[in-house]
Order: sequence, then C-alpha cells, then structure tokens
Amino acid sequence: MRCTGAFSLCFLIGVIQKIQSPPRKRKAIFQNRGAASRARQRISKLMTDATKPTAPLAINAKDAPPRSKPSNYPEPFFSRMLKREKRPLGDLFGLKNFGVNLTKLAPGGESALLHRHSKQDEFVYILEGEPTLVTDQGEVQLSPGLCAGFPAAGLAHHLVNRTNRDVIYLEIGDRTPGDEGSYPNDDIKAVLGPDGKWIFAHKDGRAY
Repeated sequence: MRCTGAFSLCFLIGVIQKIQSPPRKRKAIFQNRGAASRARQRISKLMTDATKPTAPLAINAKDAPPRSKPSNYPEPFFSRMLKREKRPLGDLFGLKNFGVNLTKLAPGGESALLHRHSKQDEFVYILEGEPTLVTDQGEVQLSPGLCAGFPAAGLAHHLVNRTNRDVIYLEIGDRTPGDEGSYPNDDIKAVLGPDGKWIFAHKDGRAY
C-alpha cells in the first residue's frame, strides 16, 4: 500500500488491514492477547486524537471571547473590577506556563487591587489609552507603546484608568506554582491552589 498522508493515518489504516487479515495471518501478527490489546489501545488513541479540536494558528485578539466572570475577588472587591474586561489569549493556543490577556479598562476601571506576587512575574504593554501606573513607590502615566514589568516580590502595582476613554493593554504573567498575592491597601490575601485557582482570605486568616 502506498500512503501519502500523515504517519498516524498510515499506521491506523495498516493496523486495521492487519486486523481484517485471515485468521492464520492474524495469529502471526498478534501472537498473544496482550499484543492485540496494545494495538487496539493505540488505534483508539489515534482515533481520539484525530477528533480533538485543534488550536488556531492565529486569531484577531479582539475576537477572543471575554471571561464570563469579571473577577475572582470576593466582595467588596469584586465590584471594583466591573469596569475591567479580560480576553484570555494564551489559553486559546494551549499555553500552560504563562498567561496572556487582552484587557480593557473602561473609565474609572482598575486592573486589579494594588498587589504584588511572591513568585510570579508580570508584564504589561499599552495599546490604547493612557492609564496611570500606581505603585507603592509612586505613580506614572502610561501611553500607547509604553510597557512595564513587575518582578516577583517587587513593587506593589496596578493600573487605574482616570481618563474618559477606554484603556487597552496586553498583560502577561507566568504560572509558577505556590504563588501568593499580597495587597498592602486592602484586607485580603491570596494563595494559588494546586488546581490553579486563587484562594482568598482576610489578612488574619478568616475565609471570605
């Protein structure tokens, strides 16, 4: 048989033909039940892989679906994030080690509570608008083309939109396990759970 397709398809066709061979030939191919079972498992995996949805090669970032929930913060902090919209980009391509979001802040919105991470690095790149970068050591107004980075255990930071037009920026952060978030201006702390979800509590340890 001449096969010009992908290797996995050729393998699948070849094994199916062998399974459909006469009994004597089949016995020579599969000398015991273990070999036959392994072949069936491999065929099943190939067929399953063939039906899995594939990640896109490229997309228009603004076409990415926004998160259905504006924030994971508990109240009273959840409401402060209602003017923020995040469109996860990295997840669409199956990225596991870091996240990428296209984020929009409406007038009066803020990127997050003033915070710092214990292990994760963060980076932002401004595409539209002029947000104010607020840190625990001062403020600076950003504009399109400017960027800023925040090493783990560094400055507490967040972006605030004090203008009358939307702000749009890219934000990138890694997903180092065991990360913790601290918030110098608010009664909240966060720990990244083993499932990748944030667990929030009061600073004295009480749960929200």
